Amino acid sequence: MTLFISFLSGLLAAVIGIFPPGLINMTAAKTSINDGKNRAMLFVFGTLVVIFFQTYISVLFAQYINNHKEVIVLLREIGLIIFSVLSIYFLGFAKKQNPQKDSTLQIKSKKSRFFIGMLISAINFFPIPYYVFVSVTLASFKVFSFDALSIFSFVFGTVSGSFIIFYCYVVFFNKMKSKTDYFIRNMNTIIGSITGIVALITLVNVIKYYF
Repeated sequence: MTLFISFLSGLLAAVIGIFPPGLINMTAAKTSINDGKNRAMLFVFGTLVVIFFQTYISVLFAQYINNHKEVIVLLREIGLIIFSVLSIYFLGFAKKQNPQKDSTLQIKSKKSRFFIGMLISAINFFPIPYYVFVSVTLASFKVFSFDALSIFSFVFGTVSGSFIIFYCYVVFFNKMKSKTDYFIRNMNTIIGSITGIVALITLVNVIKYYF
């Protein structure tokens, strides 16, 4: 059961972090539209390789932090700010954006989709602090432990969640052009609600520490 929770936590964290339109998923979608699904999936697999190592490194770093309790409260406070900002963004500003206008990377080479995916994912450093905060937060709630199997389950869940979102962008984005705004708007509300709940729980933990 613990391993399943770790897997599910990683999957949910990946969905929340990757679903909003960004450079990687929008480039995957555009590659699918311009060059076909197979080339786009090569690009996706390249990004997944890097995401695997980024997540693993993040959890190891989180494990080090977890063993130094004096850092955890500071991270909770930072996490509170981050989750609060995410909630405000998803529930407010994200609704006003048109996802089809987000920047994408023009890929000229048709033979190096896999390596281009690795490169773009490697220069995106956001996943490392993001998964550090997520894993430390989960550990503080006693729903995640830093044993080898739990770490592997979390990382595998993260890669699986990333694949699901990328696959949806590759396969369904072109078919959903006319409905994208409605779809994104509702998903933003769901994600914003989730991050809002996490922010509230984190706030309670911070208050308990001081009082």
